[in-house]
Amino acid sequence: MIQENTFVPLVEATRGGIVESIHYGAIAIVDIHGNLFASCGDPKLVSYMRSSAKPLQAIPLLELGGAKQFNLTQQEIAITCASHDGTDMHVEIVRKFQEKTGLQENDLLCGTHPAIDKATAEAMLLRGEKPGPNRHNCSGKHTGFLAQALLRNLSKEDYINPLHPVQQTIIQTFTEMCEVAPEDLIIGIDGCSVPVFALPLENAALGIARLCDPSDLSANRAEACKMITSSMTAYPELIADFNEFDTRLMQVTDGKIITKRGAEGYQIIGLLPGSIAPDSPALGISIKISDGDPKERARPLVSLEVLRQIGALSETQLLEFQDFYTHPIFNWKKIVVGELRPCFHLVQNPGLP
Repeated sequence: MIQENTFVPLVEATRGGIVESIHYGAIAIVDIHGNLFASCGDPKLVSYMRSSAKPLQAIPLLELGGAKQFNLTQQEIAITCASHDGTDMHVEIVRKFQEKTGLQENDLLCGTHPAIDKATAEAMLLRGEKPGPNRHNCSGKHTGFLAQALLRNLSKEDYINPLHPVQQTIIQTFTEMCEVAPEDLIIGIDGCSVPVFALPLENAALGIARLCDPSDLSANRAEACKMITSSMTAYPELIADFNEFDTRLMQVTDGKIITKRGAEGYQIIGLLPGSIAPDSPALGISIKISDGDPKERARPLVSLEVLRQIGALSETQLLEFQDFYTHPIFNWKKIVVGELRPCFHLVQNPGLP
């Protein structure tokens, strides 16, 4: 049951001088010690991270030595964290990863769907090519899971089962990063058939903060975290696609910020140390839009407004996001009929810098 004040208004759509509709949501911002830096709505809201969890799910493969064993490039590490658009560029990276490990496309149990990139889907249709698992937006993650199984001499069969050792290791690592007791973690099944995790927003944000500053973690885990954040920021076009919000935000912020969308209105953002000021701490941000944000018009706007309010984006940088930030609403004749705009103010913890 959703409690009162769990979700608050975050985005307004206006028309003719009045507010026509509102996107509600909740936000939590946390440092590596679990201190609540700022919030909006209920930071303890429990929600599924969906694909926003991918950077955390990638940790075990690297922590166990997979990068060295398989000679993985930053591109191949980045694709394990991606919700890519199924372009030929994305599929080429997935195939190279599979070639290094001896995996085949038909080893993947993620299912199939048309390429998300419209031009790629149209080109495939014209040449009569049916989409296979490698075109799935989670094919990199699944390849990483299978690589972990091979690294540990485990069976590839049923690697998506929550009881498979690969998934058990991921669950253990995930709960440690987010400081959630394993018995309190709610596990569902994601769209690509692997386990998906529901936990409080503030715990999800904690895991992302630690990913961005792993200085308090073990040496192997810290190295894995650094490989993930450096790979995501070096190749942001592999995390989504060139015109997608996640990619653009990482490009504009030049290695200081990681971000990852998830289905049903979830978004994580990680600020590396020094992103706001030379001595500013790492922060993890988790955002949930209550209606699932089906047209993806709320999450980018909310993300940018959060970063503006905490000083992580300058006004000059915001100009790079005219398609994602506050902007006019047009009708079919291209007449301006309203505006999409943020309508929230973060409650910041006065005891923190």
